[in-house]
Amino acid sequence: MSHEEPVGRAVTVITGAGRGIGAATAGLLARQGHDLVLGHLTDRASVESVAAAARAAGAAVVVVAGDVRDPAVADRLFDAASDLGPVTGLVNNAGVTAHIGDLADTPVDVISQVVETNLLGAIWCARRAAQVMSTARGGSGGAIVNISSAAATLGSAHEYVHYAAAKAGLEALTTGLSKELAAEGVRVNAVAPGVVATDIHAAAGDPGRLERVLPRIPVGRVGRPEEVASAVAWVLGPDAAYVTGAVLRVAGGL
Repeated sequence: MSHEEPVGRAVTVITGAGRGIGAATAGLLARQGHDLVLGHLTDRASVESVAAAARAAGAAVVVVAGDVRDPAVADRLFDAASDLGPVTGLVNNAGVTAHIGDLADTPVDVISQVVETNLLGAIWCARRAAQVMSTARGGSGGAIVNISSAAATLGSAHEYVHYAAAKAGLEALTTGLSKELAAEGVRVNAVAPGVVATDIHAAAGDPGRLERVLPRIPVGRVGRPEEVASAVAWVLGPDAAYVTGAVLRVAGGL
């Protein structure tokens, strides 16, 4: 079985690609020569803007709508790549916090949404990626990058401990799956951002969170989506050919 990196043009599936870290990653990968399948939930206009920019950079792009909590969406994402070529990469980026507060005050449906989106959705997509990329199953190899969070180790007390728990599970998935697929040409890593300037905070009902948590960050500023995208691109690429099972923290010292 081959342990070499796939050759030819990369084809990468990105979930949650319409904004924030997903959008920045799509733009960077397009400029680096990847063709893309861009998954999104509801905001078609945003993801089409991301797709247009990627096409302008020379990428072939397919856009797929759907909620990653549904395992059928994982199938749709990877099936959509059939016109682009064999899938060589997955960026499990779709995520949500949805609510900020103590666990005791967090509605049950919100907890389910957060855990299912951040963990179960990533598991469905990683499972499908393993099926199509494993050299033992006829694939050409590749790489999976799970977007975790510094919350996985910090715990996020009084904000969203259920989100932190889901991200900790995502890191366990990274560890275990990397060992399952190491001999089958597929690397599995995670990138764990800290506080990043995206609209996830406003979507959770706390648009002022960036300013509120700034004093906690050792480097004295919040991160930019492009900084996280650079880490994702490196882990996906050939320069990281000997890297698997790792969690790359991009959190300004948190």
